[in-house]
Amino acid sequence: MDDIASMNYESARKGLKKNVAAGAIGVLVHWFDWAIYAYLATTIAGIFFPQQDETAALLSVFGVFAIAFFVRPIGSILFGHLGDTLGRKKTLSLVIVVMASGTLLLGLLPSYDSIGIWAPILLVVARIIQGIAAGGEFGSAAAFLAEYSPPKRRGFGCSWIEFGSVLGFLLASMVVAGMFAIFTPEQIDSWAWRLPFLITVPLALVGLYIRMKIEDTPEYQALQALDTVPVAPIREVFRRNSKQFFQTIGIEIFMNCTFYVVLVYLITYQEQLVGLTAGEAAVLSTVASLTAIAIIPLSGIASDRFGRKPVLTTAGVLLVLLAYPLFAYMNQGTVTAGFLSTFGLAAILALILGTHASTVAELFPTRTRQSGLSMAYSVAGAFFAGTLPYVNTWLIGVTGNEMVPAFTLMAVGAVGLITISTIPETRGVNLLHESDTRVDSASRDRG
Repeated sequence: MDDIASMNYESARKGLKKNVAAGAIGVLVHWFDWAIYAYLATTIAGIFFPQQDETAALLSVFGVFAIAFFVRPIGSILFGHLGDTLGRKKTLSLVIVVMASGTLLLGLLPSYDSIGIWAPILLVVARIIQGIAAGGEFGSAAAFLAEYSPPKRRGFGCSWIEFGSVLGFLLASMVVAGMFAIFTPEQIDSWAWRLPFLITVPLALVGLYIRMKIEDTPEYQALQALDTVPVAPIREVFRRNSKQFFQTIGIEIFMNCTFYVVLVYLITYQEQLVGLTAGEAAVLSTVASLTAIAIIPLSGIASDRFGRKPVLTTAGVLLVLLAYPLFAYMNQGTVTAGFLSTFGLAAILALILGTHASTVAELFPTRTRQSGLSMAYSVAGAFFAGTLPYVNTWLIGVTGNEMVPAFTLMAVGAVGLITISTIPETRGVNLLHESDTRVDSASRDRG
């Protein structure tokens, strides 16, 4: 088995840069779309929910934001099954097509003033399509990059997934900042808000072209050579890898919740509660993205050198200890306080982003890797991260306590630390587990 994977890997190394690009570009496109929606939350609220007061409209927008997370498990089941039974390449290509379709629909939607109640209904439809695609993107990309990366540099290789995701956020924040600088508020509300969604389509086409040119991973080709490709990988996850599944949920709660507070919710928080202008909040979002982009590859390298658990544990401890003082400092309302607090939160997030993908990919055998990763990631997003903007907004409104997001991050850090304590150190492990070599087990599943 190892010999087969080794030969396949040597033949694939020549196209390693292309494979890294294939894994990362879809994540970039996905998070560009996602961030644009979050950054334009206030604008979208006025366009699709104009009959409500400001707080209620914003809650409606974040409610639609959460709906897309609740359909992620559907996408994770679909794309996870396809990835483990038909190969990583096919799902990487299909998921980016679905993603672009949902985004194109969103960018072309008529406003509430044009078609009334059908506008928010179609907004929900577009977000559902995006959510289904999102359910398959991370698992496909993480399995693909983990299996293509050299074992001693797997943390660094997988870190490019989140490099792509934060780059998507950076591009989104730059586009939004540029849009507010170029167009008047009236132009943005009338038509210019559509532009960021529509420019996603050519990005997605480039990603599709790259993904159609790649080969499947060495580990997956090894399964094909030994005829141990599973027929029912989802069932196998719960029968044989349930522990790894729940550990992955814990790590992805840790990552996703921190991600959504720092890179999605924070821009609205700074605009609505800290008192910064929309332009200033967009600039600080750019600061967060640049900070994360600089640190993510270093975090991956550190995890290759020192181990996954030390890096993730450091991030968890920092989150528990520093979330409250950073938010307290941010609420002074000055640009300097906003800059330093945003930088600190983004640096902690980057430690998690650079390490989590390789960690969870190494927990699963190749037979069920994409299904396990996709489902665990989507569950964490659907029931925890996706609801955070809504829950934080609601709790602040009910309690009047503007420190709610800090308490949220402290709780998330605790969840991360508890989960990390239960997993083994996986740095550099063989991705072909013993169960991947069992022809008899594959035959039972086929039956």
